[in-house]
Amino acid sequence: MFPVPTARGVAVAAALAVAVLIVPLPTPWGFVAAVGLLVSAGAFDLVLAIDPDRIGIQRELPSSLTVGGSGEIRWRVTNPSDRRVRTAVADELAPSLAATRRRVVLAVPPGGTVTARATITPTRRGLFSPEEVVVRVEGPLGLVSRQRTRSMPGVLRVLPPFRSRDQVELRVEQAQLLELGLRTARNRGGGTEFDSLRDYTVDDDVRRIDWAATARARHAVVRTYRAERNQQVIVLIDNGRVMAGQVGGVPRVEWAMDAAMALTVAASRLGDRCGLVAFDRVVESIVAPAGGRAQLGRVTGALFTLEPQLVESDYLGAFAATVARFRRRALLVLITELAEEAMTDTLVPALPLLLAHHLVIVASVSDADVVRWASETPADAHAAYRTAAAAAAAGRRGRAASLLTALGAVVVDAPPGQLASRLVDTYLEVKATGRL
Repeated sequence: MFPVPTARGVAVAAALAVAVLIVPLPTPWGFVAAVGLLVSAGAFDLVLAIDPDRIGIQRELPSSLTVGGSGEIRWRVTNPSDRRVRTAVADELAPSLAATRRRVVLAVPPGGTVTARATITPTRRGLFSPEEVVVRVEGPLGLVSRQRTRSMPGVLRVLPPFRSRDQVELRVEQAQLLELGLRTARNRGGGTEFDSLRDYTVDDDVRRIDWAATARARHAVVRTYRAERNQQVIVLIDNGRVMAGQVGGVPRVEWAMDAAMALTVAASRLGDRCGLVAFDRVVESIVAPAGGRAQLGRVTGALFTLEPQLVESDYLGAFAATVARFRRRALLVLITELAEEAMTDTLVPALPLLLAHHLVIVASVSDADVVRWASETPADAHAAYRTAAAAAAAGRRGRAASLLTALGAVVVDAPPGQLASRLVDTYLEVKATGRL
């Protein structure tokens, strides 16, 4: 604890300095008198100031927020003394939380409690742990404050934004309507699990006629099917260096997180189970497949602290861990970058390990600017070089996708903002055709 001069104390010191210069006093004695008066008043104020440790401080943080969302932080300051206290509280909040204020000044009545509030709008995801607050209490004269740093640990989780929520909700609702039979148009296959028998109508596929039941009923009877349930969907997120690059002003790994959350919502709402594996040189996190609304929280909780590592990803090690843990046939969705040079020596040799027993989708976010540059007509030499470079990059990307397709994987390459919805569409098609 140490004394800190207040704005009033600085103003009084400045006024005394001016007075010494204006009032005709013996040169050294005027200065000595002014300093003595100021020091005496400051010492008296410091002695009478309440110990900051006696001031009650409570900080209330929201348990979690999403990037771009808003929340409120509150400080409750209690004055246990019998006189009015003017106190300031400065909190240890990260700049990326974008708090409207990190320091509050309050006048607390005797024995009273005052609450101060600030709005925070996080701009970066992660785990934030403010540890300390600084409490400053002014003396009764307002010349000097007593200051103390107080330990007050807190935790705030800032989760990745679910950008595609509305698109996914719409697709899931449409799929549920089809499954319930509220529409006559059905996807190809219509599911593979037998549901019931009913009379034939002109809109039915003749291949679904149950001839044994038809013979017994003496009129045409068809089998109806429902979409398979309790299937497994495992999302594998590459957290290596290729996912650190930005597309549309957002790192590729952020688009991968959005897609993982979208698939989790779609699978859990449609009766399947979704899990997660995040890896780079090592497996960073694993979420076991499960259904229900709580699964989205588990997946999001495993993602919000994930930061891409500037290392080559160990696909073989991650795939081996995945196959060893999840033996049942599943839909495996690998979200990575279609970089031909990196894939040839790393991903391609390891991919057959997954394809041997699972249905594999390899997904990536394409750069809309590169696609546009590759197809535009250059107006000058600079644009011509840019177009040539973009066309070469697009060619390498196309070759990488073709190689993966030849191995047996399904490739989804979508521009920013569309990867999640395209992956959900592919998942729904897989369910409708019974490919699992």
